[in-house]
Amino acid sequence: MACSPVTFHHVTLDVFNCMKKKLEESGIHVPSGNKGELSGHGVVADYDWDGTSNLTITVKQKPFFISCGTAIGKIQDFVHQCHGN
Repeated sequence: MACSPVTFHHVTLDVFNCMKKKLEESGIHVPSGNKGELSGHGVVADYDWDGTSNLTITVKQKPFFISCGTAIGKIQDFVHQCHGN
């Protein structure tokens, strides 16, 4: 079940690269580039970074026992770890 898209603001290049690295380290595959599909742990999501400050993530698939809020919350944790909001 897909979730509503979520946009994170003030995501600089450093925050974006840090977030991608932390996702990879936790077992989530993140392709190179500013947009694509990340996947891991039963979650599949599209990401699209505008190259300056806005990152939109849309969770397309997730385990039935994980809510959209939980899935987005985990991604939000990675953004915050890298000092984005």
